[in-house]
Amino acid sequence: MSGETLRWGDSLKLTSSLLLGVFTKPSISAHISPLMSAGENVTLCCHSQLLDKFILHQENSTGHFQRHGEMLTHGHAPADFVIGPMTLASAGTYRCYGSLRHSPYKWSAPSDPVDIVITGLYKKPSLSAQGGPVVRSEENVTLVCSSESAFDQFHLLREGQNLGCPLAGGWSPHGALQAEFRLGPGTPAHSGVYRCYGSFTHSPYSWSDSSDPLFLSVTGEEPLPGPCNENQRGREMVDGISILFHLQYGCSTSESCLSRQ
Repeated sequence: MSGETLRWGDSLKLTSSLLLGVFTKPSISAHISPLMSAGENVTLCCHSQLLDKFILHQENSTGHFQRHGEMLTHGHAPADFVIGPMTLASAGTYRCYGSLRHSPYKWSAPSDPVDIVITGLYKKPSLSAQGGPVVRSEENVTLVCSSESAFDQFHLLREGQNLGCPLAGGWSPHGALQAEFRLGPGTPAHSGVYRCYGSFTHSPYSWSDSSDPLFLSVTGEEPLPGPCNENQRGREMVDGISILFHLQYGCSTSESCLSRQ
């Protein structure tokens, strides 16, 4: 049954005797990353605390569904499916199904999807922060991804994690295509390393090379050094010396009184 073409509407309906959704869906994850360069390998891990038999399915940009083998595990270990070397044909959306080896006709619901993307196919875009990469807390954060290439969508990632749906590009005053990612009022959680990519809607799993990293820092509302702060610091030093003087003076007076007695 390897290589059989399916539709997600048919799910795992390879034969009319299969029962789907009998078990809770397994989890799926990509290692090292769902973004891969051409020629690299990616490992898709399917796992369940209950199931010990897994199959993997792929949907590519043409809508074709491909079954990628079947794997038995022991002691409820994850099933590792190695995809690669990475090509345009191996990029796509993957899901896995789980079963028990003694119940071959009962299968789980499909896992959540994971998108495997091939990168480095086009020239990298540039990424910048409006107002600079250092932002004060509660100030609005806007990151701009731009390119001279005719990308019609842009993707923003933070620490390697995709930040949601891609944005359509628009023309900037300088004649470049760009997308503005508005992240809202800045918080310490916005601090981190950002990168962006460009792609085309007709080839959603083929992205450009990564932009250079942007290091964004969101700072607190600490008072800046200034004359008022310096005067306050000097007053505190004077008060401290005054207190120390009185303590020492009081101690001397007490010692003097005791000596007189």
